[in-house]
Amino acid sequence: MLQKHSLMGAVIALALVTGHAMAAVSSQEAAKLGASLTPFGAEKAGNAAGTIPEWTGGITETPAGYSKPGQHHVDPFPGDKPLFTITKSNLEQYKDNLTPGQIALFNAYPSSYQMPVYQTRRSASAPQWVYDNSIRNASTAQLQDGGNGFSDAYGGIPFPIPQSGVEVLWNHIARYRGNYIVRSASEVAVQRNGSYALVTSQQEALFKFYDPKGSYAKLDNTLFFYQSFTKSPARLAGGAVLVHETLDQVKQARQAWGYNAGQRRVRRAPNLAYDTPIAAADGLRTADDTDMFNGAPDRFDWKLVGKKEIYIPYNNYKATSPEVKYEDLLQVGHLNPAFTRNELHRVWVVEGTLKAGARHIYSKRTLYLDEDSWQAAVVDQYDGRGELWRVSVAYLKNYYDLPTTWSALDVFHDLQARRYHVQNLDNEEAKTIDFSQEVPSDSYFKPAALRRRGIR
Repeated sequence: MLQKHSLMGAVIALALVTGHAMAAVSSQEAAKLGASLTPFGAEKAGNAAGTIPEWTGGITETPAGYSKPGQHHVDPFPGDKPLFTITKSNLEQYKDNLTPGQIALFNAYPSSYQMPVYQTRRSASAPQWVYDNSIRNASTAQLQDGGNGFSDAYGGIPFPIPQSGVEVLWNHIARYRGNYIVRSASEVAVQRNGSYALVTSQQEALFKFYDPKGSYAKLDNTLFFYQSFTKSPARLAGGAVLVHETLDQVKQARQAWGYNAGQRRVRRAPNLAYDTPIAAADGLRTADDTDMFNGAPDRFDWKLVGKKEIYIPYNNYKATSPEVKYEDLLQVGHLNPAFTRNELHRVWVVEGTLKAGARHIYSKRTLYLDEDSWQAAVVDQYDGRGELWRVSVAYLKNYYDLPTTWSALDVFHDLQARRYHVQNLDNEEAKTIDFSQEVPSDSYFKPAALRRRGIR
């Protein structure tokens, strides 16, 4: 059942009305972090039914068989078997612990969509310095500009004890994913008949917010740099995109550039935000759908609904195993359930309602965020008529070589078109994501460098 969040009060209403900075939590509240709460603010204890265990630190060592950066991740729980499988026929028994979007997927694909449910393993973990910064942020972080940015937080979860929906949203946007990453992966738009064509790219991201040598004062409103170079198919090869992500996008909009290999020109891409459709996703994903949600929160009013126990994808090592081929994983309508893993976890529920006068293809979006990592696991999105339209699902796992809990695959379902889009496929790549590369300078992510590197 949804629990009304105990910290929502008059101060939140006042801050939303005035647009002034919201005060950080008291020292007494912050003292719960690392005690009754995890350093990230999750309830350390298990649930009363015993179906969610106590958090005891998550995965703190790499499992046997994992030996070098960039290697495909070895399943740390190879002996686990499904406890049961949710299907259309037994859906009523489990629907209290599912989102409306998940239920809609069972109804859309009654004969094939299933959710194998495994033992809940609270495997989420992070480096100690990220924990220390998160605890420190609780007493200093403040929302700015009516919630469109935040200040006085760095190198950790900004609001581990959230007091509003937009604070929870910022915890997702600013969650820990390392400092510098390099990955080669593919994305596909799977059509109604199951056909698809891979688009493969090399992606690089420099998370300035998690530079161990940095600070909030040195950020200059920069959250991260991101660039992607298309490797295939041949007609798209050489194209590239560069993004400078700002912390407050109302104060300073996201800066983006695209490189067209045929024209050999770098052009500004000012519309790469909000509900702009992404071409490689065949219209199935908007710019702010990416990563479950990204960018400026200013077009929606964000309400913190509370917490709920939900079956969400977790510890999905099999889905990204090099032993699983894309043709076996990608089925009509959805991923092959045999390669997925779901567990019962507590999630934060945040509801975003489109502001009066604001423009967006979604009238409402509801996010369900894993309490242990602040990663959004499921997002239900509604069209202008208020009808459920799209369901985004992140298949989480612990990247124990860092460590952090992050999505292994992001899947975007269109319930009306009966098509779906998948990001971050790397099963058939020689390497998976690599966190060990030497960190480049900021100049590496300048538009001039994009042209030099974005060649066929």
